[in-house]
Amino acid sequence: MAPIALISVSNKQGLIPIAETLSSEYNYQIISSGGTAKVLEEASIPVTRVADYTGAQEILGGRVKTLHPKVHGGILAKRKDQSHQNDLQKAKINNIDLVIVNLYPFKATVKDPNVSWEDAIENIDIGGPAMVRAAAKNHESVTILTSPNQYENFLRELRKGDISPSLKCKLALEAFEHTASYDAAISKWMRNKVSARDSQWIQALPIKQTLRYGENPHQKATWYSYNDKGWDGSNKIQGKEISTNNLLDLEAAISTIREFYYGEESSNKLFQYAAVVIKHTNPCGVSIGSSIESALSKALDADRTSAFGGIVALNCTVDSKAAIKLKSLFLECVVAPKFNEEAKLILSEKKNLRLIELNSSFIKSAERKTIRSILGGVIVQESDDLLIDESNWKVVTKLEPSSDQQKDLAFAWKVVKHVRSNAIVIASSGQTLGIGAGQTNRIGSAKIALEAAGQRSIKAVLASDGFFPFDDTIRLAAEYGVSAIIQPGGSIKDELSIKACDELNIPMIFTGKRHFLH
Repeated sequence: MAPIALISVSNKQGLIPIAETLSSEYNYQIISSGGTAKVLEEASIPVTRVADYTGAQEILGGRVKTLHPKVHGGILAKRKDQSHQNDLQKAKINNIDLVIVNLYPFKATVKDPNVSWEDAIENIDIGGPAMVRAAAKNHESVTILTSPNQYENFLRELRKGDISPSLKCKLALEAFEHTASYDAAISKWMRNKVSARDSQWIQALPIKQTLRYGENPHQKATWYSYNDKGWDGSNKIQGKEISTNNLLDLEAAISTIREFYYGEESSNKLFQYAAVVIKHTNPCGVSIGSSIESALSKALDADRTSAFGGIVALNCTVDSKAAIKLKSLFLECVVAPKFNEEAKLILSEKKNLRLIELNSSFIKSAERKTIRSILGGVIVQESDDLLIDESNWKVVTKLEPSSDQQKDLAFAWKVVKHVRSNAIVIASSGQTLGIGAGQTNRIGSAKIALEAAGQRSIKAVLASDGFFPFDDTIRLAAEYGVSAIIQPGGSIKDELSIKACDELNIPMIFTGKRHFLH
């Protein structure tokens, strides 16, 4: 008896070639339904419609087509189980040997923010997943194909004589991953629509690529991406392959630069050119300026030593002047909304330098979650992307900051939230001068930041991501000439810090918001 293939696909890429090969070269009887059957008929490929095969017409507007014992019995029956084969014989059901199914385009449908509830619901496939799972379960006897990318490998093995058990098993695994990803997309969409509280975290993460290695050469690493409107959708113009550390640093760079109106220079009256230099996920130089060249120069001058081998992020189009400055440095990556043609030509001489264009809309539409692995699980939290609201700030000292100090305090506060805790930032005139990161005590971070700034600390401002438990940091800052301070407040000993500031004539603001970053 001729082998039977059941074909029902939404993605019709490669459909005609594989169906022609199965029919003409291997004498497969093809069963199909709906749009797939129509395409095959128009291509003059012999096909039996599911309704004719089962003797049961499609009902409920096509909601029920393949949910029938002749379909699922033929897929699920074990070839080596005589009782199964006896059941098929009594019911006059044939074995189905090959299932080629991919599902309704639910993910593509709900990408449209204006899609109606009804349209989304109608794009939830029922019969497709049932057939896929049935074939995958019975993969010892049935081959399941869920993607056009699998067709070539399948036909290559078929031409050798038969499909190997190892390939069948691999295809079954990919089939279960296919339906799991599909269900994850549905549950995620529905949870967002009904604003339901998470009872479990479900997220399909298809593989983007295997990375050369992880943070160190002895660690394996794989990049998974669930959204092509992120780093997966960025445009790498040139340079070496992206590494694990590059991706981590790029994420830190974009998280910082997005504080400064990323990619909107032509449409936003409040736009300020901004540049960020990142090293080991910490900013080591951040600046705003009246031009991209000015902002870049100031960000690099903040800490030229640390900038070596770092990553630069810019919030606007990279022009020739900026490119000339970048060309003179050893950097791993430069990321910006765009590079103009002159900049590309100039930087093309640095073959290994990775140039990455990241669309500003990707940042706006990104899912605002951060995910961290722990032993036996993960923590999923909202991203710390709270917009600054200066109206909620409180001057807690007798002396109020000047307008220039207020601007520098706001700038330093934007930066300090992106520095690993404990974090201290010294800044002046829209430029970081010293950054202390990741120390086990706050005064330790303050010493690093103030020593880095040196004489530049005079009349600069200081930002702290957390409150001061004592007044020691205040007094140290005063020794270096710091003129104003911003911090969250909230310590039981806040009065010590306030009293010290009043004694030293240093205005201090409490923001009421902490920005720890671990």
